[in-house]
Amino acid sequence: MPNEQPSVLIDLTPEYKQNLRDLSKRFRNIRFDVQPIIEQLQQGNFVGDAYGGLRLRIAGFGKQYIIYKVRVRNNNIQIGKSAGYRLIYQVESPTSILLLTIYSKSDREDIGANEIRDILADFSSESG
Repeated sequence: MPNEQPSVLIDLTPEYKQNLRDLSKRFRNIRFDVQPIIEQLQQGNFVGDAYGGLRLRIAGFGKQYIIYKVRVRNNNIQIGKSAGYRLIYQVESPTSILLLTIYSKSDREDIGANEIRDILADFSSESG
C-alpha cells in the first residue's frame, strides 16, 4: 500500500471568493491559472515569492501568523508573472491553509499588513 502524504486542507475567506468572482469577469482563465498553485499547496508545498532562494513571508505579523504572497501568471494577458495575480495565503498548520485574498497586479501595486489583518479579523469573526 503506497504511503500517501495527507492532503492539506484549503479554506477560502469570503474576501478571496469575492475577489476571485470579480476577477473572473475580466479574466476568464483565472481559476485555471490559480489551480496549479492550489494543487502545490494541497501537497504541502508552501510556495511564495522568493528572494535569494528563500520564500518571503509578508512582514508585520511576527511569528504568530505565517503569511505568504505568491505570484500567479495571468494567461489572459501575455506578460510574465510580474503583471499577473498576487495570491495571499496563511499557513494555519502543516495541514491547513487559508487563502486570504487574490488581486491583479494591474489593479493595485501591493497589499498592506493592516488590510491582511482586517481580512483575518473578518474571517475569524465569521467562522468563530
